[in-house]
Amino acid sequence: MTATLKPNVTLRLADFLEAQGDVILAEWVTFARKLAGADGMDVTALRDHAAAMLTVIAADLRTPQTAAEQRDKAQGEAVDIVGAAATAAESHGVGRADSGFTVAEMLAEFRALRASVVRLWTAEERPLSAVDVADLGRFHEAIDQALGESITRFNRSVELSQSLLVAVLGHDLRTPLHTVTMVTEHVVQADLLDAEHASLMVRAVRSTRRMTRMLDDVVDFTRSRMGAGLGVHPQDTDLRPVVQEAVDEMRSSSPGNAFIVDVTGDLRGAWDSPRIAQVLANLLGNAVQHGSRTAPVRVAARGGDREVVLEVRNDGPPIAADNLPTLFSPFKRLRNADTGRASAHLGLGLYIANEIVTAHGGRITVTSSEAEGTCFSAHLPRRQDNLPMTASVER
Repeated sequence: MTATLKPNVTLRLADFLEAQGDVILAEWVTFARKLAGADGMDVTALRDHAAAMLTVIAADLRTPQTAAEQRDKAQGEAVDIVGAAATAAESHGVGRADSGFTVAEMLAEFRALRASVVRLWTAEERPLSAVDVADLGRFHEAIDQALGESITRFNRSVELSQSLLVAVLGHDLRTPLHTVTMVTEHVVQADLLDAEHASLMVRAVRSTRRMTRMLDDVVDFTRSRMGAGLGVHPQDTDLRPVVQEAVDEMRSSSPGNAFIVDVTGDLRGAWDSPRIAQVLANLLGNAVQHGSRTAPVRVAARGGDREVVLEVRNDGPPIAADNLPTLFSPFKRLRNADTGRASAHLGLGLYIANEIVTAHGGRITVTSSEAEGTCFSAHLPRRQDNLPMTASVER
């Protein structure tokens, strides 16, 4: 049986939401059914948490509110308590994301709900009192708050799903890529090909190594975004061979570039050597990509009393000052100074390098000028007092 609107008389808006909930929800379902994401959903699924949201809004309208609380709500500063049970609006956002709605469709639902309530409540065509106007203002604030909660959880749910997809895909790609890398390297080392085909195979080896580094960055990024952190396992390590191997690999993959290495002091300490090699690979790759092809990339490793500093310096156009504050943000893609085009790389290298160094209790600094070139410096404490050997540090 279809719900019908009862006379409004002089109901306060909170009372109206409770008394006419069935009518309001019937209009909600009618509208939601038209959305593409609602294909195949029954009435229960379409109503989702709408009834609970109306109950929350009615209770909000009855709750006294200070001027400061009203200002915070209007500015979207409602408290989001980590670990607290999800509100009805937050659960609605997750449900719509899981059902395949777009954020625009969910926004349309709230817009339709707002319009339905205002139209039905004011259908009696009577002058609105000051109390009525105040109720309408509180209602719009409550709708905006519910919408904000829904969109926040909707986006989190979508991001989590995307991260899971990338993580699974990255994991599944590792095995076949590792096989390709082993085969191509074996063919090159066997020296069975003529000069032309050997050259092609060497290029294949370089490409697989580059793909492996990119895949490692993507997997590490998804781990950090999903809260798993970047695991580091510090062990007694001498960074001299780590530095030399990283430069040798980059020489192999970038034969058109020259590299100069300067190692001084004691480079022993407690680090995760594969992770430090990853930092160097990313910094070297950045230097090759953005540096001058006519000047060498200079790599320095200096052992001090309490830390070791790894430096990668390249000549070429300096980094623009407005790019420096967000340089280590994920997907930060700098533009080529000559072409004006954004980098074709994912923009994760510097982000991952910074995460690894931070996980070791260190920091990365950068200086960039026309005269001195661009220099990234990774400061690595020899040991961390609160970090036991072989510990897994999660950020």
